[in-house]
Amino acid sequence: MNTATAMGGLFEAAKTYPDFDAQDRLNRLVGLDEHKDRLTKILSLLVNPQGLKQWVATHHSGAGQLVDMILRRPPLVVLAGDVGSGKSELAETIGDAVARQEDIDITLLPLSLSSRGQGRVGEMTQLISSAFEYTVNEAQKLKSANGASRGGVILLVDEADALAQSREASQMHHEDKAGVNAFIRGIDRIANGQLPAAVIMCTNRLNALDPAIQRRAADILTFHRPDTEQRFSVLNSLLSQLGFSKLQINSVVEATGPSGDRKHGFTFSDLTQRLIPAIVLDAYPSQAIAPERALRIAQRIEPTPPFQEK
Repeated sequence: MNTATAMGGLFEAAKTYPDFDAQDRLNRLVGLDEHKDRLTKILSLLVNPQGLKQWVATHHSGAGQLVDMILRRPPLVVLAGDVGSGKSELAETIGDAVARQEDIDITLLPLSLSSRGQGRVGEMTQLISSAFEYTVNEAQKLKSANGASRGGVILLVDEADALAQSREASQMHHEDKAGVNAFIRGIDRIANGQLPAAVIMCTNRLNALDPAIQRRAADILTFHRPDTEQRFSVLNSLLSQLGFSKLQINSVVEATGPSGDRKHGFTFSDLTQRLIPAIVLDAYPSQAIAPERALRIAQRIEPTPPFQEK
């Protein structure tokens, strides 16, 4: 079934993992290994708690209270940080790692921003409630009597601050507050039902998220712009294929970091979606890529400005 059609455009196209394309995209997210590993483990526990129970039985028999404490955590993870830092790409592809680790199918339901509706009274609340209703129904089909999950569901909410803004904001409309309440009820419903489902929320403005939602997060992973080592990892894997020496690569790495009055360096997406294509297009179709030209291009490109809280 096409989820987007079934839900009247509430979701983007649903995705099922494992998936080789998602695996490749996830592998290309260099410099985020710690976040990948942590998020995979968190989501694995949320969608398949039987795995934790088996681990405890093997390594720490009798620690049932520990299991209960961990499994009572709300099924929510927040990915927060600057623009272009890899949050959305990680959220869209991490289901593949979970599926492979737990040996189950994972369905990703990316919530569309159209869920804000047209501003009619009650519309956003109804759409959010419908999204959680669909998620819960799908997850219930995957829950087995012995506790082992036959699969898992991940509800992805990108740009979450647009839908779950703090109810403490003085300018917040009543309808927006009702939408946040619907979010909280949905998260609690998944938790109370002990369903094989989890919610990932991505935001550039962590402080804008409602405090009640932040408190419900099993974890909040913070993303930053790549440091020197991470920029080298990204650029070395690409530029070394073009015959660049380590010294030439390091020159480009330095040019993409903070410089002078500019306190911010390139984002991951600045490196992969702006800089590298610009270097290729500069030489294509009549000449080879020259390291000195690549350096000048890197020096000329202005990195994406940091997101400013308002």
